[in-house]
Amino acid sequence: MLYLGCHLSSAGGFAAMGKTAVKIHANTFQFFLRNPRGGAAKDIKQEDIAEYKKIASENKFGKILAHAPYTLNPCSKDASIREFAQNVFADDLQRMENIPGNLYNFHPGSHVGQGVDVAIPQIVEILDAVMPEAKNTTVLLETMSGKGSEVGSRFEELAEIISKTKINDKKKLGVCLDTCHVYSAGYDIVNRLDDVLEEFDKVIGLDRLQAIHLNDSMTEFNSHKDRHECLGKGSLGTEALIRFINHPALRGIPLNLETPNELDGYAKEIDLLRRNYKE
Repeated sequence: MLYLGCHLSSAGGFAAMGKTAVKIHANTFQFFLRNPRGGAAKDIKQEDIAEYKKIASENKFGKILAHAPYTLNPCSKDASIREFAQNVFADDLQRMENIPGNLYNFHPGSHVGQGVDVAIPQIVEILDAVMPEAKNTTVLLETMSGKGSEVGSRFEELAEIISKTKINDKKKLGVCLDTCHVYSAGYDIVNRLDDVLEEFDKVIGLDRLQAIHLNDSMTEFNSHKDRHECLGKGSLGTEALIRFINHPALRGIPLNLETPNELDGYAKEIDLLRRNYKE
């Protein structure tokens, strides 16, 4: 089964997102639980949740993916920013319990000059503090491009975070792989996809790979830039992305587009991928 979607606005609630997904022939989607640039979050209405669950069941949706706000930085050298990250993280995970069995993705953060050796224990500390709230949610660390002082551009960094947490259940803590990010980070998924996935499996474990952001890249291989592009218009190209979605190791993992599009553009990309997917 190809679970394919895109990032949708959560302004109208879960049922509205579900209806929009169906309209563009998606069967999953990504969303923010709160303002992506701030801390404000709307109340969740149970009637909205019930309507969404009905839509998801009738249309055989895969797992949906909530994205942490961009302001969440669990490894800032500013203690108040780390405290904010922990509070928002915990609150988001409490909210996710309204839609159990789904996914929550976050950027590991930027160490802002502290160094990775300082940052990783800080990320682990916050994960250990908030994970009790994730009773029915899988938390995912996103692969990053390596711009600035980002943590998580190397598989080894993500593996170290995972190994140092107190969470041993692989169903609770995993990884979201972003195609633009990993290519920009120096993992050649265009020419060496098998090798990259073998390395991921060796370092982290493919059983930890729970979601994918499917994006082309505005910048070249190993650029360490985070510039998403529409499918086929960037340095990865359509053929490589089609090979990617058809790789046997990636079957059944929900894929969400974060390309610079409006809904009609997402619909066209979803159609392109569905036409080129081999069941």
